[in-house]
Amino acid sequence: MSGRGTKIVRLAAAGAAVGVLVAGIALPAVGGAGLGFMSVTSEVDLRPEDLTEPPPAEVSVVQDARGNEIARFYEEYREVVKLDEVAEIMKTAIISIEDYRFYQHGAIDLEGTIRAFAKNLSAGGVSQGGSSITQQYVKQVLLNSASSDEEKDKALEASYARKLNELRHAMAVEEKYSKDEILEKYLNIAYFGASAYGVEAAAKRFFGVPAADLTLPQAATLAGAVQDPNATDPNLGRKHRDRLLKRRNVVLDRMAELGKITPAEAAKAKAAKLGYRGTKQVGGCESSKYPYFCIYARNEVLKNPAFGKTAKARGEFLNRGGLTIRTTLDPAMQAAADRAIRKWVHPSDNPAAAEALVQPGTGAIKAMAASRTYGRSKARNEMSYNLVADAAHGGGVGFQAGSTFKTFTLLTALEQGMKVNDGFTAGAGFRASGYSAFKNCKGENIGDPGWTVTNDEGAPGWKTLQTGTWGSVNTFFMELEQRVGLCETIKTARSLGIHRSDGLKLLEFSTFTLGTNEMDPVTVANAYAAIGARGKYCAPMAISRITDRNGEVTDYKPKCRQALDPEVADAAADVLSGVFTKGTMRLVGGIGRDAAGKTGTTDDYASAWFAGFTPDLAGAVSIGDPRGSRDHRLTGVTIGGRYYGAVAGATLPGPIWKDTMIGALKSVPPASFTPIDSARFGGCSQDCRPAPRPTDGDVSAATRRG
Repeated sequence: MSGRGTKIVRLAAAGAAVGVLVAGIALPAVGGAGLGFMSVTSEVDLRPEDLTEPPPAEVSVVQDARGNEIARFYEEYREVVKLDEVAEIMKTAIISIEDYRFYQHGAIDLEGTIRAFAKNLSAGGVSQGGSSITQQYVKQVLLNSASSDEEKDKALEASYARKLNELRHAMAVEEKYSKDEILEKYLNIAYFGASAYGVEAAAKRFFGVPAADLTLPQAATLAGAVQDPNATDPNLGRKHRDRLLKRRNVVLDRMAELGKITPAEAAKAKAAKLGYRGTKQVGGCESSKYPYFCIYARNEVLKNPAFGKTAKARGEFLNRGGLTIRTTLDPAMQAAADRAIRKWVHPSDNPAAAEALVQPGTGAIKAMAASRTYGRSKARNEMSYNLVADAAHGGGVGFQAGSTFKTFTLLTALEQGMKVNDGFTAGAGFRASGYSAFKNCKGENIGDPGWTVTNDEGAPGWKTLQTGTWGSVNTFFMELEQRVGLCETIKTARSLGIHRSDGLKLLEFSTFTLGTNEMDPVTVANAYAAIGARGKYCAPMAISRITDRNGEVTDYKPKCRQALDPEVADAAADVLSGVFTKGTMRLVGGIGRDAAGKTGTTDDYASAWFAGFTPDLAGAVSIGDPRGSRDHRLTGVTIGGRYYGAVAGATLPGPIWKDTMIGALKSVPPASFTPIDSARFGGCSQDCRPAPRPTDGDVSAATRRG
């Protein structure tokens, strides 16, 4: 007989079974459950009813750029497998104990159901199940599809109405699928206990093996667990394991009774220990080797509308979707960042270092590292939020970025036509020339002529764009920002993706150029990456590809725009290159290839930064005390086993950046910056250094010569 003909016969048998149940069981009853059953069946249409089958929740796997697994996310720990990936003994065990006539009957097992219903009627309620594997599959689908507690209760209620509803769906399922397909679906949806959903996850969780390698005792254990997985959950203690062992032996006896195994095989299997291993389920960012990157990628999915219109939809997409998420994380570059931070800062230190690496021209985040171990243990000095990223990606308030923001004022000056040797005299202190000297982007006067800015680094005197940057002279950059415009400087920063770590609006005060806004390493590194890409800004990118449960692939391309004139970026790179040879990083030195960057030290050493780039990679390093950088400054501190009177940008962040870049770029051929356009930016124009005034001796000599 054809498969279609077999299905028709099975459906007819199911219908006949219902008729027998109604006539032979319900009619003799004169009250209670019998009358209830009659009243229900009199209104029930017993024709097959299609079952909506949303795919069961599956584990989503996160990978690095090379395809290595780095994390898993799941609502239910499940790995869907094909039936031929399940050991034959497992199939035999589950059928033997749950539905031994599975391949002979239709949607309902006439013998089993009559026996169960008769007992239920005599007991005055539902006390014994008679469900086929198909009906059990239907029940699991309805339960998993429930979106509220009320719907879940309805899917589990002990009533004949539910049983008949399951039967209608089961008839449709039997019509739609072959028996093997139904068995496969059931094995993948069933709950086995110990937070393991589906036979593959259960085999790994219980015994540390795939479902294909299950032995007889192991298969019997899992087959026994599905009846009441909560009562036999081996993860809950000895009593539960004892109940599971007894249930396993019941399965083995049943298999022997049906002739599926010999009595000797059953006896040998029953003599075996339970063998529960409780293999740890890998999942979540706490168990990831790269927790901070993991947090960033997770939040990228959960908060990006591209992955779902609502928060609930995005959560289900990630935690139930069975996705393979390929990220931009480069394990070699990550290792370089981890090594460099460990070299300079200990996990037990109160100040914490954080670093992000970003690829210029794509925005791809290549590494995210921090000195603190991710976790919630205060005793182990662990960190429970993402030190490397902004609040939108699991981070906190960040640290003030200090003089790394002077770069945005430099870029604005170059954009407005200043040359690298244009300059002016910078004093020991700076006061705004008036309230209107600084205007925010609303056009409001915010200058404060009553407040004086002083220098932390660099001596006063005549400074150019080059020397003022190399020496990181505060008074020079306050005067420069006053000349080019505060709002124009802010617009430059925003064009490079600068935003506060805490998600609030940027503070638009005159000290913007001194880095008074709290930032995170990803945002700062990405802004500097745009300079390295000749002004091409690309949004930070952590996910490059997602493959769904059906194998459909979606590639995510960089989102880029030209934020700066390429020649302006080239000129800024030329100036910032001198920081390593003539500026605040001269004692630390370069990395043996073209590189540019800027140190950052905040007022009173509350935090310290270094941000820099090559044509191939950009990075930003911050260090500060998460307990509160204003109350716990970087003065008189021991970090990494070394005592520091004060920590500046070149003290710790600079060396960490240098060591990271040397390691991260070890296998990358050196690339060169595009040379500065000397005709456009070389020398000076109207702001040239004035010629020195002649001394009295010079005047006398000139008179004598004259």
